[in-house]
Amino acid sequence: MAVIAAARGVRRVFLPPAPAAGSEKVSGTLRLKVPNTFSDGEPGPASDPAARKMAARAKREIVEYLAGRRRRFTVPADLSAATPFHRKVLAALARVPYGRTVTYGQLAARAGRPRAARAVGSCVARNPVPLVIPCHRVVASGGLGGFGGGLDMKRRLLALEAGAGACASE
Repeated sequence: MAVIAAARGVRRVFLPPAPAAGSEKVSGTLRLKVPNTFSDGEPGPASDPAARKMAARAKREIVEYLAGRRRRFTVPADLSAATPFHRKVLAALARVPYGRTVTYGQLAARAGRPRAARAVGSCVARNPVPLVIPCHRVVASGGLGGFGGGLDMKRRLLALEAGAGACASE
């Protein structure tokens, strides 16, 4: 995993790719990406101590979450590059409680666009800060749906949040 942050919040969380069929699973570490500048020309954390501090905070919260010691992220997400609709969807997604799931249709309704489940699905798929904004909590009406870190990781995250049982639907 990797985290990229600016002074005002986390910009990206990169999940490890899903392992290929038949490959060994390798334990990894969470590392911090430290670019000199962002693509929009803003100084990156290599030249900004506040951004380095934000990245370290995000890393700490993600590690605590994965260890089962955190239920809610307090680190802010920097969604300044997202469209207004995307930000609205991600804001609705951020309000889905720990241990609960919603369907794409339910999330669309929460975002004020009840007939836009497919568009909401595209927004969820492009979530720049998975885990911090919990896109793994969105499921398809007929099953698990997709996830950038792979379905095995999605199952594990939902199981982590649900304890030993299945994740409750909201």
